[in-house]
Amino acid sequence: MPELPEVETVRKVLKKDLVGLKIKKVDVFYKEMIKTDIGEFKNNLIDEEFIDIKRYGKWLVFETTNYNLVSHLRMEGKYYYSNEFKKDLHEHVVFSLSNGYFLRYKDVRKFGVMYLVSKDKLFTDTPLANLGLEPFNKDLNVSYLKNKFKNKRIPIKTLLLDQEIIAGLGNIYANEVLFKSEINPHKKGNLITDSECLKIIKNSKDILQNAIDLGGTTIRSYTSSLGVEGSYQTKLLVHMQDKCKVCGNKIIREKINGRSTYYCKTCQGDVYE
Repeated sequence: MPELPEVETVRKVLKKDLVGLKIKKVDVFYKEMIKTDIGEFKNNLIDEEFIDIKRYGKWLVFETTNYNLVSHLRMEGKYYYSNEFKKDLHEHVVFSLSNGYFLRYKDVRKFGVMYLVSKDKLFTDTPLANLGLEPFNKDLNVSYLKNKFKNKRIPIKTLLLDQEIIAGLGNIYANEVLFKSEINPHKKGNLITDSECLKIIKNSKDILQNAIDLGGTTIRSYTSSLGVEGSYQTKLLVHMQDKCKVCGNKIIREKINGRSTYYCKTCQGDVYE
């Protein structure tokens, strides 16, 4: 599943390709993917020009002349910019562009979603209204995290995946952040200390920025499109690893609330109740 660094990589490439182009036609082959009125989605985008491509957490926002097209890739969604006319079996939305090219959205599992809203409703009529702070936001501090964690008797790993607390962290990077922070993923949120909050903040920023610089993580469950492959998978310390790269002991793999969790008991401590 694409997380913040992978979505940021897609955003950069799409911005380079799309800004200044107009949408001439919109074809939707799987209408359940569109979360606003399908007629308005198709008709209102005609002759709209791409002004900018932005990102909020794991969400892409295509800013056009009068609207915001808000898109989440979910598990396996990918965008392709090409001049190929032939439609792929798993392409569900195709935008015909003014230069003869196409912006194609492909999603084998059909989990991706799109919203089209006027610019003044971006943070009211879309899920962006519920997003927490990004790791790079200066307001993400100890006080903010302590307030979010204080009554939560659920594992910190689960809390780091909650997009209403920190926007952009997913399973891969949550595992990496907890390892670097030396925090057992089972530790309850209300037991997280001030110093551990500081570690989470610092390591979230450092790890995500490093991953962005390397084009994200390319693994079998997710590869970007657009001819871009990330290389951060070579830097992973705990996720999908067999042995700890610090102490050499076996990495534990367990499910926490249904998500594969990798950690080192030696480096990250015992389970806290």
